[in-house]
Amino acid sequence: MPSYQRPSFTEERILGAQGYRLVAGVDEVGRGALAGPVVAAAVILPEKINAPWAAEVRDSKQLSPARREFLAQHIQEIAIATGIGTASHKIIDARGIVRATRLAMKLAVNRLLPVPQYLLIDYLRLPEVPLPQKGMIDGDSLCFSIACASIVAKVARDRLMVELDKVYAGYKLAQHKGYCTGEHVACLRRLGPSPVHRRSFQPVRGLV
Repeated sequence: MPSYQRPSFTEERILGAQGYRLVAGVDEVGRGALAGPVVAAAVILPEKINAPWAAEVRDSKQLSPARREFLAQHIQEIAIATGIGTASHKIIDARGIVRATRLAMKLAVNRLLPVPQYLLIDYLRLPEVPLPQKGMIDGDSLCFSIACASIVAKVARDRLMVELDKVYAGYKLAQHKGYCTGEHVACLRRLGPSPVHRRSFQPVRGLV
């Protein structure tokens, strides 16, 4: 099994020493997919986590589906608060993927109760959210709270894509989750885009 960098709780501890007790990690999944929404999660964790599963937390892309499901359940059980936000394929096509991603993140943060005091965000910043915040490059690999948010978001989006696969049969959305695989492109060429495909993304745009 490959060795991956383990995210740390360093940022959260630094903020805790400054008086921030409710720090939310924020991340998204689905930016590069050809179909379906972009989904964001925001997670506020307790200051101390004494659980064996915590050592397994990684960027969601580095985990198997079974481990993501396992970890997402435990993360949500111990979290002070979690929030999920989505931006549909229509919003992505109308506003562009970056604005749609920020919208999904904002919705996720807005669903947190209690309200966070500080945001740690993977890569982006959210200027429309009036909270202190830090955008971290590779945040899902470096920061424990962001990694947890990436896992929760990935599990939520994967479940949604499985449901969409039942509605739009033939595209195998449950297998590739809307990402650009050879099999997905072959389905697109055979069937044409479904109602949930992103018309602004290639190769979908060239098939419309």
